[in-house]
Amino acid sequence: MTTEEEHARDLNRSPDRDPDLLQRWNATLLAARAGREGPDPAPYGRNLLSRWAEPQRRYHTVTHLRAVLDRIDELTDQGGEGGELELVRLAAWFHDAVYRPDRSENEERSAALAEKALTEAGLTQREVAEVARLVRLTTTHDPAPGDLNGETLCDADLAILASDPDTYGGYTRAVREEYAFVPEPDFRAGRAAVLRQLLDLPRLFRTPYGAAVWEEKARENLERELAELADMSGKD
Repeated sequence: MTTEEEHARDLNRSPDRDPDLLQRWNATLLAARAGREGPDPAPYGRNLLSRWAEPQRRYHTVTHLRAVLDRIDELTDQGGEGGELELVRLAAWFHDAVYRPDRSENEERSAALAEKALTEAGLTQREVAEVARLVRLTTTHDPAPGDLNGETLCDADLAILASDPDTYGGYTRAVREEYAFVPEPDFRAGRAAVLRQLLDLPRLFRTPYGAAVWEEKARENLERELAELADMSGKD
């Protein structure tokens, strides 16, 4: 399925057309509450799914949400390192819940949404604070050593960088579409700066599995994209 077909599918979704994702949300919130009383999880999940299907999105869609949740499960299946997985999963649901390509405060606004919604939904103050911290961490994708929750979420969010060339190409095209309002030379310069920042990190992936399975492929993709951007700039 092409990026355009995926976007059209996401736009045509209502929250009730993703029953599997809604079920995953319900199970995650109930598990995080650990038997404590609270409101029905479903309305919160439907609200989030509506947000993830907004028309300005091309990459940060329901498809991306599902992929991040699946990568969290993959990391868990491979042994992981512990951490509070239900809180990590909740952070994945909220990490791009507020998304406007022309604004810089998306992570902060998403974290604020998590704080409000999860407090209402019955989580403790500590649990809410941890989910919000994880959402804010996706601004930098630079968890501190030993931050097991942060390592899991950030690795899952960046796993797209280690995809096969066709999938990676679809990802880069979708990102460009989200920033269609930015002139091409400015976009190339900004994107190149992001790629260099990522390549300058000692490690893109912090979990043992991510480092072993995703690191090399991700760097190959980033370096190839950076070279392509430089070649395009040289032809201007």
